[in-house]
Amino acid sequence: MGNRSRQTGNSRQRLDTSAESAIRSARFAPPALFTLGGLNAWVGQTVGDYLAVSTGLCVCVCACAAGLFGEDLLQRDYRADRVVLAYVATHPDATTRQVARAIRVSQRRATRHLDRLTDDGLLTVASVVGHRALCTYRLALAIGQPKQTLDS
Repeated sequence: MGNRSRQTGNSRQRLDTSAESAIRSARFAPPALFTLGGLNAWVGQTVGDYLAVSTGLCVCVCACAAGLFGEDLLQRDYRADRVVLAYVATHPDATTRQVARAIRVSQRRATRHLDRLTDDGLLTVASVVGHRALCTYRLALAIGQPKQTLDS
């Protein structure tokens, strides 16, 4: 059992590392392609090769579109995290199942969002019941705030 949790932790680290490399490549590739396309267009214009100019300009336009698309993909998880955070804020002690049903995603994806928000310190696990889908979550308390009670 302990070995299984170690494997899960390692695979999670691998996923985090691959996500970070995807973020770096998505933020690096479009500006690099834009620069290369611009240089190609400039060199083509100085030499008089109009095919190189048009190709360079097409690369610039494609690089801009790829950059916007890549940023949209990167921001999708952040938008979903905000929806999860808003749901848990309005429904304290929400379970993973309730969150998944409310935002219309799978329990696996809801767990990923809840884990990310918990790791960032925005949510806390209020109670742990045997199965992961039955864990309840609350907003994390800021320093100096009164403790949450069942009445509030």
